[in-house]
Amino acid sequence: MGDKDILSKSIFKALVRDFATYLFHLPVVEVKLLETAQQRVEERRADLVAKVALADGLPFILHIEIQNDNLAVMPVRMLRYLTDILLENPGLPVRQYLVYIGKKPLGMADGLNLPGLAYRYELIDMHRVDAESLLRQDAPDAWVLAILCDFRGRTPRELVHGILERLVREFWGQPGKLREYVRMLEILGSNRDFEVDIEEELEMLKIEYEKLPTYRMGLKKGEQLGEEKGVAKEKIESARAMLALGFDSTQIALVTKLPMVEIERLRTENSQ
Repeated sequence: MGDKDILSKSIFKALVRDFATYLFHLPVVEVKLLETAQQRVEERRADLVAKVALADGLPFILHIEIQNDNLAVMPVRMLRYLTDILLENPGLPVRQYLVYIGKKPLGMADGLNLPGLAYRYELIDMHRVDAESLLRQDAPDAWVLAILCDFRGRTPRELVHGILERLVREFWGQPGKLREYVRMLEILGSNRDFEVDIEEELEMLKIEYEKLPTYRMGLKKGEQLGEEKGVAKEKIESARAMLALGFDSTQIALVTKLPMVEIERLRTENSQ
């Protein structure tokens, strides 16, 4: 999953919720991330582990692994993750999901069949998930997850551009929110083997939007509002000066075009 140390907990919590909702169809209502680092001879760390609760309120541990290579030992590794999680969280059930996003066809098993041991976990092959099914959702989180799916004939650039276009429209004027979703797109995109500079695509898209007539009209409207505010301020300052010189309200109204109510309000302020 890339360099986890530089990623915020809020992003990981969002990823857990999004995977659970849109890929595993679990109506998660609460997410609490859990520390998963365990030391033996080597260090290993599960990708995403969280204590979650469904609408019925019953908590369980949700473990998500994202894999872009076919590893024959993956079932054994998943079992080892499971035992560590169970030891750290006694009494809580665990649901494990292995999400495969590699370019080659899926070639991993979904568990182990050994004498006295039958072990299974859910195996999600993103090659079989149509990106369009997520793009049809009315949810930015689903659009971002589409980068992991089957592009169905689209080029990576086309898909990334389409996702970014939706995000920009959805969060125009909310740069912090837009940046959060773009960061999630970068995290997920780092697990796909394509050369698309997401930041570059975003900047190009912003430039395109700035050329749109609606955007330019918005800027012009903002400039007009600014000018109108400036004129109103000048009128008020003129009225204050005339009040100080002893002009009556009718004379001030004729000169400044301010309503009588506003002039009387200014007169009251001046007398205080």
